[in-house]
Amino acid sequence: MYIVMNRFTLNPGKSAEFEGRWKERNSYLKAQPGFLRFRLLKLDETHYSSYAEWESEAVFEAWTRSEAFRKAHGQGIPQGMFAAGPKLECWDVVIEEA
Repeated sequence: MYIVMNRFTLNPGKSAEFEGRWKERNSYLKAQPGFLRFRLLKLDETHYSSYAEWESEAVFEAWTRSEAFRKAHGQGIPQGMFAAGPKLECWDVVIEEA
């Protein structure tokens, strides 16, 4: 399994707008081969992480080259939302317990 996370640091007062954009988006993920699960995680009012599980790095990489990926990420970034750019982290799962 392959985990892909993006860490976001928002400017103060932007959490409701940020969460709303995620709730209203068309992610196209469910139709992607190898996609397993998505979660949006909240630490506090300015720190979030998107979390996606994929069957493998290869299927995630295929997603990033797809037309669906371009559509899902084509909305652009709202002016003034982020205090810093997103930080991508990709992880190979080595131990999993249910």
